[in-house]
Amino acid sequence: MKHTKSHTTVKADILDIVAVSPRALTPPAVEKIITEKYPLTRKQFKSLILDLVSEGELAYVYKFGSSYIERSFNGPVRVSRYVVLKPPGVHYQARPKDIVVEINPGASFGHGRHPTTRLAIRGIEYVLKQFKSDAAQNPPRVLDIGTGTGVLVLTAVKLGMHKGIGIDIDPCARSEAEDNVSRNGLENRIEISDRNPEALEDCFYLVTANLRFPTLKRYCSFLRKITVPRGFMVFSGLRREELPGLIEIYARKKVEMLWADTECDWAGVVFRKTNKKGRKRS
Repeated sequence: MKHTKSHTTVKADILDIVAVSPRALTPPAVEKIITEKYPLTRKQFKSLILDLVSEGELAYVYKFGSSYIERSFNGPVRVSRYVVLKPPGVHYQARPKDIVVEINPGASFGHGRHPTTRLAIRGIEYVLKQFKSDAAQNPPRVLDIGTGTGVLVLTAVKLGMHKGIGIDIDPCARSEAEDNVSRNGLENRIEISDRNPEALEDCFYLVTANLRFPTLKRYCSFLRKITVPRGFMVFSGLRREELPGLIEIYARKKVEMLWADTECDWAGVVFRKTNKKGRKRS
């Protein structure tokens, strides 16, 4: 089938539908949504889906006794305006302003498949693009709590942080994060550690954490304490309905919300510390 500009639009819509759906979608479910919007035959719809699969944009997965359509992460995937996640050994022709992070998909969390990872990356990008001049004033560092694959600390350093620390209690995660740090050539700028973050003496310009709401709530005072004055916190791992509650909790500690986004019932948020008290700047 010859694809016109309109077919390109339909394909983009299919990708958006799959990306933002709060639940896994079967092929018939996607077909129903698309054919209600566009005058396509079943043959034309299947042809577009096969194109997207062959282009590496979508993948068929089988689980719970049914087939579903999901975004494919077997190749390079753009997760924000500038950041592209890429598995090892796959060629990607980067655009001039692209930040390409190579992530070896292993057992640890954080290879881009989950919305919370993508939301956290978008939050990091927001901070380091919108407040680039602030970060340039002093050699800033980033702390990533629960680093998993190391994707967030890698992204932050590639986007401009001078150095970073990724902390995780899971030895498997630390091993995979160290491997990913090496793959990206950042061994001299990123440390992967099992240290207790509450034992750290310095403060950080940027603190990232992809953790659930109860943990972010419990760590509120501590996370504010280790962030430099006018520094930033990027959090994900929240359900959409939990976001207002977290914003209220952090506002009581003189931490303002600057940015928030949602995807598939998950939320990400950027906070900035508003007062001028804190430990020494790192």
